[in-house]
Amino acid sequence: MPTGLIFIIIFGFIILSAAIKILREYERGVIFRLGRLVGTRGPGLIIIIPGIEKMVRMSLRTVVLDVPPQDVITKDNVSIKVNAVIYFRVMIPQDAVVQVEDFLYATGQLAQTTLRSIVGQAELDEILAEREKINHRLQNILDKQTDMWGIKVSMVEIKHIDLPQEMQRAMAKQAEAERERRAKVINAEGEFQAAQRLKEAAVIIQPYPVALQLRFLQTLREVAAENNSTTLFPIPVDLFEPFLKKVTGGKGK
Repeated sequence: MPTGLIFIIIFGFIILSAAIKILREYERGVIFRLGRLVGTRGPGLIIIIPGIEKMVRMSLRTVVLDVPPQDVITKDNVSIKVNAVIYFRVMIPQDAVVQVEDFLYATGQLAQTTLRSIVGQAELDEILAEREKINHRLQNILDKQTDMWGIKVSMVEIKHIDLPQEMQRAMAKQAEAERERRAKVINAEGEFQAAQRLKEAAVIIQPYPVALQLRFLQTLREVAAENNSTTLFPIPVDLFEPFLKKVTGGKGK
């Protein structure tokens, strides 16, 4: 085989391999022709003109970006560290290439500054109790800012809030005091309800003194069921009243 033919075959193979590109289902190719944007191609097999056209490969899959811990001073002057995670994906590949130099870096920096700004506008109790509301605000702001880059921010979640040790101890004391307050309120409510029930029971038993004696004897039986060596119990004078009347009446005769 002549040397020239071999050279032509090798040169043609190199040109063909440079011209043929295969893009996966989640990939798109942003094509530039002589420096000008001509559109996107893919997925599947595409052909570009070597030396004239250039392709930038872009992924359309959801990107999970971890925002490093940020030092934030809340509205009530508490110093905390907050980190978050962002879920976003490229919706318009040509904008992600043309409108911003590095969309991953730009989105990460924007997320850090937005996180510090939003958390700094809220008090600590609001951050801890209404985290879902803050996540929604972060998602709306980031999605609006990155829309010009062809990026859709689908979710923002605050992962961890690191509190100072002094604040953790203060919050622990506050929680303990709140639990004690609730316990006292519940105990007082129980005493109040019990007093009402005792009042109603006294009204029912009052016309029937014998019912009180039967209740007393029932209580004695319950005490006697316990394995106690000695049982001391008071005897109401009302039990002996019929006998005293009888004895008094007998002497009168």
